[in-house]
Amino acid sequence: MTKLKAHVHSFGFNLVHIVFVTKYRHPVITDKIENRLCQLIKKLCQTQDCELLQCKADLGTKDHIHLLIDLAPKISLSKLANILKTITSREIRKEFATELKPYYWKPVFWKRGFGYTSAGGAPLTVLKKYIENQGYDS
Repeated sequence: MTKLKAHVHSFGFNLVHIVFVTKYRHPVITDKIENRLCQLIKKLCQTQDCELLQCKADLGTKDHIHLLIDLAPKISLSKLANILKTITSREIRKEFATELKPYYWKPVFWKRGFGYTSAGGAPLTVLKKYIENQGYDS
C-alpha cells in the first residue's frame, strides 16, 4: 500500500510520469547534464510541495528525460512542468554553454510541450468496481 502524503487540507498520492524532450531532439543529455537536471528538478519539486521519486534520461538517444513525481494538489501539472522546463533550461544552458553551443544558438533547451501519464494506485477496473459498490454491504 502506498503511504498517503498529508497536505494542508487534503491527503493523497498523485503520481505522474512526465517526459521532457530536447529541442529538435538533439542528443545533448550526457551523464553530467542528466545528473544536474535531476538535482535541479528535485529542488524545484520541493519548492512546490511535490516530490521527485525518480529521474532518468535515455542515455541511448540522449534526447529526453523521464520523471516520476508525486504531484501536490495545490499545483497543476502544466504549471509544474512550466516551472521545471523554464528553470532547468536556463540553468543547463548557462552551466553547459560550451557543450550545447554546436546544437543551440537560440536560448532553448526543451521542445514545446511534454508527455505525461498518471501512474500508481489501483487499476482502473478496481477503482470503477469500488465506486460502483459504494453504499452496499459486501
